[in-house]
Amino acid sequence: MEPTGSRTPAKALHIAAAFAVHVFTACGAACALLALMAAGAGEWPNTFLWLGIALIIDGVDGTLARQLRVAEVLPRWSGDMLDFVVDFTTYVFVPAYAMATGGLLPRLLALPLGLTVAVTGALYFADRRMKTPDNYFRGFPALWNIAAFYLFVLKPPPWAGAIAIAVLAAATFASIHFVHPIRVPRWRLINLAALVLWGLLALVALAQNLDPPGWVAAALSAIAIYFVIAGLLRTAD
Repeated sequence: MEPTGSRTPAKALHIAAAFAVHVFTACGAACALLALMAAGAGEWPNTFLWLGIALIIDGVDGTLARQLRVAEVLPRWSGDMLDFVVDFTTYVFVPAYAMATGGLLPRLLALPLGLTVAVTGALYFADRRMKTPDNYFRGFPALWNIAAFYLFVLKPPPWAGAIAIAVLAAATFASIHFVHPIRVPRWRLINLAALVLWGLLALVALAQNLDPPGWVAAALSAIAIYFVIAGLLRTAD
C-alpha cells in the first residue's frame, strides 16, 4: 500500500471524492430508516417521499462512481455490496412493511403477503443472473417500492391488490424481462422521457396526499404499462 505521506493533494482529493460517493450511496439507508419511521406513524406520503429520494440516489450514484473510478481508487470498499444492502431496504423491506400495515390488503393476507415480498425480494437480490448482458432485468426486479406506491395511489379493492402482489412475487422467478429505463440502449430516449414524466406525476400524487386526480392516476398507470410492454418485447435468451 502506498504510504499516506506520498499522496499528492490532487490524489487525496480524488480519494475523498470517491469515498463521498460511498457515503452518498449509504444515505439511501438513512432514507430507508426515515421512510420506515414515517410508515410506522401512518404518514404514507412522507414514506414514499423518502423512498423516492432513495430512488434518485440509486439512479445517480452509479454514474458518479464510474466517473470517479471509485472501485479502482477504493478497492477496500465494495460499491456493489453497499448498493445491494441499501437497495434491499428501500426496494423491498420498507415497501413490504408499508403493504403489510397500510390497510389496503385483506386483513388475513396482509402479513403473509408482506413476508412473501421480503423473502422473494431477498432471493432476487441474490440472483447472479438478475440482469441480461443488455441490461434488462430477468423476472420482476423487486421494484416493490413502485408496486407499493401504485397500491397506495390506485387503492384497488383489497382482493385485487392481493392478487397483484402475488402475481408480481411469482413473476420474480418467471422467464420474462423488465426494462431498465436508464441503462437499456433500446428506446432509451423514450424510456428516459417516460421516466421523467413519471417522476413529475409521482410528485403531483405526493402533493395530493396520494389521492391525485383521475388523470394523474391514469397517466401513471399508462407509463407502467408501457414499461412492462417494453420489457416483454425483448427477445427471450
